[in-house]
Amino acid sequence: MRDDLPALLAVDLDAAFPLLVESHQHMLYGLALRMLRNREEAEEVAQDALVRAYRALARYEADRIRELRLRAWLARVCVNLCRNRMRRARPWSSELDDQLHASRDEAPDAFAERVAGSGEWARRLDALPSRQRAAVLLRHVAGLSYEELALALARPVGTVKADVHRGLRTLRTALAAEELEAVK
Repeated sequence: MRDDLPALLAVDLDAAFPLLVESHQHMLYGLALRMLRNREEAEEVAQDALVRAYRALARYEADRIRELRLRAWLARVCVNLCRNRMRRARPWSSELDDQLHASRDEAPDAFAERVAGSGEWARRLDALPSRQRAAVLLRHVAGLSYEELALALARPVGTVKADVHRGLRTLRTALAAEELEAVK
């Protein structure tokens, strides 16, 4: 990501916005995909997040735009859109795991093993409370810093650190229990 992007957006939103899209669209789509577990919905949310970002930036004063931490701000927009969609949507479908990572070059047995693993992790993530799930995804999948995470989730840094820690502890506990059960 370009460090000068907020300044460029503040000077000429229309000229600089394609740079924002180019540098953040994959993060937004990936975050939405992991939260919604549906390609089409994730595409819609990522696109909607960018549209909302453009509209908001068009209303902001230049000084406010220059001060934005874009990645965290965009992640917050995306997370809020995902939450709204999940409130009114059907339960997540784990059947999409097979489609999400399909590769023609991959051997069928390797593909099956990888998909099974991603499905297991998706199931474990699904079991987390939504606060912890969002925090873990933003921190360890989207790669946000704790400060960006706090901005994205509108919570204090200490709270998001605790949510990440508790979410990871729950995931580790679930994995250990599954491994113990498999040994029996």
